[in-house]
Amino acid sequence: MILYRPLGEKEWKLIHESGCKKFPPRLPDQPIFYPVLDYDYACQIARDWNSKDPRNGFVGYVTQFRIDALFASRYPVHTVGAKHHRELWVPAEELAKFNDHIDGYIEVIAEFRLERDLSC
Repeated sequence: MILYRPLGEKEWKLIHESGCKKFPPRLPDQPIFYPVLDYDYACQIARDWNSKDPRNGFVGYVTQFRIDALFASRYPVHTVGAKHHRELWVPAEELAKFNDHIDGYIEVIAEFRLERDLSC
């Protein structure tokens, strides 16, 4: 099963430090890890939210990864807007186990940067 994860600069650096094999643990105020099932939805989040957020370094990445479909089926899919806004909801405490079922590497497949006017 192919999933996508929109993210910012800090999260990408942590993934890269793992050898592109694992997503970092969630922060205390993040009870759910939610990769998305649709590439266009992942691009929408990375472009419209992540790239405009200073905490994300004004950059939004879309990552793609494969995970064992049978394992992934234990987590519910939630539609959070339009019909293509589908997310897999993984409880934060199960993220390490989820990471163990990633097949291959987590890859950046799209990048969005905030266009800013830096002239004086």
